[in-house]
Amino acid sequence: MQPINRRSLVDTVVDELRREISDGRWAIGDRIPSEAELTTTLGVSRPSIREAVRSLVQLGLLETRQGDGTYVVATDPTQVALRRAIHSADSHEVIRVRRALDALAASEAAASRTDEQLAELADYLRARRAAVDAGDASAFAAADVAYHLGIARASGNQLLADIYASFDASLWESVADASCVEQHSDPEGADMHDALYQAIAAQDAERATAAALSVLEQQERLLDELD
Repeated sequence: MQPINRRSLVDTVVDELRREISDGRWAIGDRIPSEAELTTTLGVSRPSIREAVRSLVQLGLLETRQGDGTYVVATDPTQVALRRAIHSADSHEVIRVRRALDALAASEAAASRTDEQLAELADYLRARRAAVDAGDASAFAAADVAYHLGIARASGNQLLADIYASFDASLWESVADASCVEQHSDPEGADMHDALYQAIAAQDAERATAAALSVLEQQERLLDELD
C-alpha cells in the first residue's frame, strides 16, 4: 500500500467550481466571476483560482475569451469527450451510430411526446421551411438541428437526449452545406421530416422509426455526393 496524499487546494477549488456548473448556478453561456471575486468568495489565493480555472478549461467546461472573461461552455466532461470523439470520427461512421439513436428517439418520442413538445417540433419545421424559402443556410441548419434534438428530448429518455446532444456539432455539419438552400431547395427533403413529424403526432412508433431512418439515408446519399 502507498501513503495517501493529502488532497491539494486546487483540487478542492476545482470541485467547488464544477459544483456551481453542475448545480445550474452557472449555466452554459454564463460568464463566471472574475479571479478577484472568486478569491474573495472562496478565500484562496489567485494562483489556486487560476490553476483550477485552467483545469476546467482543459476539461472543456470553461472557455477563456481574451479581454472578455471566462465562460461556461459545457456542463459534463463526459459529454465533452464524446463530442471530441464524434468530431474526429468519419462522417459515415457518425451516421451509422445515429441510425440506432434516431430510430430509438423517434420510436420513444411517438410513445411519450407531450402536446407541448409536438407544438415545439412543428415550430422547428416551420422555421426550417422558412429558411429554405429565404435561402438562409445558417438558419436552416439551426432549425434542422433543433428539430432532431427536440425529438430526442420528446423521447422522455434523458440519457438518450444527453447522448444525442453530443452530436450537435456533427448534426450542424451534416446540414451546413449551403449550396442547395441558397438555391431555395431543401437538401434533405422536407417531406421526410414532415413524415417523421406526422408519425410522432399520430403516436405511430413503427412509422416514426421508418421515417427517421429515411432521413438518415438521404443524408448519407448527400455525403456520398460530396465525397
